[in-house]
Amino acid sequence: MNAPHVLVAGGGLAGITAAITLADAGARVTLAEARPRLGGATSSFSRDGLTVDTGQHVFLRCCTNYRDLIARLGMTGGTALQDRFEITVLSPSGAVRLRRNGMPAPLHLGPALAGYSLMSPAERAGAIRAALAFGRLDPRDPGTDQRRLGDWLAAHGQGPHARRMLWDLFVVSSLNMTTDDASLALAAMVIKTALLDAADGADIGIPRVPLGELHGQAAARALGRLGADVLTGSKVTGIERADGTGGHTGFRVCLGRSVVHADGVVLAVPPDAAADLVPDAAAGQRWRQLGASPIVNLHVIYDRPVTRLPFAAAVDSPVQWVFDRTAVSGCDHGQYLAVSLSAADQYAGQRTAQLREQFLPALEQLLPAAATARVIDFFVTRERRATFRQVPGTAALRPPAETAIGGLVLAGAWTNTGWPDTMEGAVRSGLEAARVLSGQLGQLAHNAMPGQNGRTPARTARLARRAVKAAGAGR
Repeated sequence: MNAPHVLVAGGGLAGITAAITLADAGARVTLAEARPRLGGATSSFSRDGLTVDTGQHVFLRCCTNYRDLIARLGMTGGTALQDRFEITVLSPSGAVRLRRNGMPAPLHLGPALAGYSLMSPAERAGAIRAALAFGRLDPRDPGTDQRRLGDWLAAHGQGPHARRMLWDLFVVSSLNMTTDDASLALAAMVIKTALLDAADGADIGIPRVPLGELHGQAAARALGRLGADVLTGSKVTGIERADGTGGHTGFRVCLGRSVVHADGVVLAVPPDAAADLVPDAAAGQRWRQLGASPIVNLHVIYDRPVTRLPFAAAVDSPVQWVFDRTAVSGCDHGQYLAVSLSAADQYAGQRTAQLREQFLPALEQLLPAAATARVIDFFVTRERRATFRQVPGTAALRPPAETAIGGLVLAGAWTNTGWPDTMEGAVRSGLEAARVLSGQLGQLAHNAMPGQNGRTPARTARLARRAVKAAGAGR
């Protein structure tokens, strides 16, 4: 008797999570990824002897499902998580530090904000009041999602200077939108979950190995141990309901010139691709309106070390965040820094020479030692559709995992996870897709004729219940 066969389209974090969850529960899984490697937007490539991540990604202690996935992949040792939230904030006038104390939330950041010298005493007091006001917001309220964060901050006494010095640090990188234009609901979710609900929620985690090793390679090994088929370089080009010909029910999935028959399908692809693949084209019309927001990454290799910081944020500068990538990338001479620019609409179309001319002097203002160092290499990677545009009104556009077609579910950080478009959101979407599909496969099994396709309803339902349990364990 055969277990139900599930085709997962897309090998990013959402697809990896769904595939592992379903395979853990006993389903036969085929994971098809169009690129030559797994990992999606969180992968790596080689360049002149260096291992370069497609973008700089961090996580927080509150990202529990992402951390569970890393543990499931056996890669917890491939990350470093702070014992206590701390960031160095660089500016042309000097550096300051934000660090939580050992008090419970929300008192843990009070002293840090009170001593944040980049803001006036009045601005610091106002920022503390605004932070506490976030606790009274309900991110699930549709009315909250209709408001711009900038308008709400202004109404709570946060002027342009306070927004640049403080709120941009938390909002721009987490929502990939400017503070003025971001959805208040998503911003409230981030601030409440990371900063207000638990004292350690915002402790920062970073990869200690390349993302390709942390995610893609580790996932391929895990899926191989589970007996799943992993097909890289295989793009799903069409999905049709099977008509029962030849004893096949469920779906016919086109992979180029090949056809795979599956009982269920997880579409873990970007929103536009999902809309094109869902057989009922009308089902994709709303989420097409989500749009996209870019991230640009600048890679600078100096002939000598210019900072001892593993990472830092920046204000009053075009630089937003800078990360030391020397050890992770395998750089054995000098220092390799990566500058991550979120909400990068103004930079995505600029030539490399233009970005170099603007950002090298900016780095010298923040890191004085860079002024005397020689730049060995400077290159740019662009994620033009890094996330959906997390602006007011998007909550109503984000679809649930379940579609109108039984056995076909959606996954991806752009679906309705309640989280922003982040690694944690992607993992949560994969868990939800596995849970929903498992329930549907169980129902289909109860409605099927005994022995159909070599399966019995009891066998399929039992495996479906196991998948539901496995998905629920990660929630």
